[in-house]
Amino acid sequence: MINKTPPKGMRDFLPNEVQFRSQLLDTIKSVYERYGFLQIETPCVEDLSLLLSKQGGDNEKLIYKILKRGEKLERAEGELADLGLRFDLTLPLARYYANNIGELPPVVKAMHLGNVFRAERNQRGRFRQLYQCDIDIINEPSILAEVELLNATRSALTAVGLGNCTIKINDRRILKSLVDYCGFLPQSQVKVFITLDKLDKIGIQAVKDELLVDNSIDAVNKLTSTLDVIINSQDSLNQCKLLLQGMCDEAFDSIQSIIDATGTVFDITLVRGMNYYTGTIFEAYTAEESFAIAGGGRYDCLIEKISGVHTCACGFSIGFERIAMILQEKSPLQPEQMSAIIVDRQDLDNLTNIMQLASECRRRQPCSIFSRNKNVGYQIQSLRKAGYTTIYFYDRQGYLRDSEK
Repeated sequence: MINKTPPKGMRDFLPNEVQFRSQLLDTIKSVYERYGFLQIETPCVEDLSLLLSKQGGDNEKLIYKILKRGEKLERAEGELADLGLRFDLTLPLARYYANNIGELPPVVKAMHLGNVFRAERNQRGRFRQLYQCDIDIINEPSILAEVELLNATRSALTAVGLGNCTIKINDRRILKSLVDYCGFLPQSQVKVFITLDKLDKIGIQAVKDELLVDNSIDAVNKLTSTLDVIINSQDSLNQCKLLLQGMCDEAFDSIQSIIDATGTVFDITLVRGMNYYTGTIFEAYTAEESFAIAGGGRYDCLIEKISGVHTCACGFSIGFERIAMILQEKSPLQPEQMSAIIVDRQDLDNLTNIMQLASECRRRQPCSIFSRNKNVGYQIQSLRKAGYTTIYFYDRQGYLRDSEK
């Protein structure tokens, strides 16, 4: 028997849900367009060599791989898959830029929208197919890129009704200095970052236990005690700067300037799971939920791994599924005003007149025509449930009669 439900972690959307999502997306797009971002598109499928380039953190474990086809599969030795579904939009953007650099302006402001796929455990706000709304600025080395991205994203979230969000900011250079300061070996840095990124999900003790597997107890204890001092300080940014004693002054100066220009909040525990981040990183949160509704940062070395040319870049991504869920719970979906015209089958020879009356209705609101069922009471009830707010009957004199009159 064929399963009638969608695959686990994926969803069907009813017409009113699709309408809501479209309106929400249009609002976000219109804000980004006002900030000068231009929309691009990339395929959902990418080469595995890109997706498994050691830049995606734990997401590389969640890739939906695609088997080789035809003779390629028959002759395959070793790896049976050569393609995969993208798990984010940043890696595809990097490939897109490297492939199309000759057709693009010196500084690119890209709006990148689409579905991504992750074979992860289903939970609140997390799905296996999810829609993302990314904006990225490529080839702008200054903090102007961060400020534009942060302000544009805050404006978009405000426009959809989430203006009370808090945007947290940190810098990978500060995190690297912190890890060095605590005595971790350079080769363990990536794993330390991945573990620290789980802090809000599993708690400090679980993070400590995981770090102790591959690192010295002195380094782990120093890290947890240092984090405690910074977190509980009234001025955590300056406290962190004081502890690290000039190890990354440039990063502290830039992050302070960004905070002053955007109203963001410094958070030393913010890590971001992707390995491609090289500088500032940021996430947006609402008071209603513990998970981030948007995230991003600077990735100045990613495109170079594909193109061979050093290219700075920075991006911010809205988690569309999460904000759609929050907004639907705050304000239930309201159906669009629609009208229906019910026509007796014996009147279908008057189609010219019926179509003219329908055209007049459509100048005011969407309108559909239906032939009359035997149980017209049930038909009216079903139409109202589907969102038709006004229902007319077509009579033989060529007029529309309101069903409620």
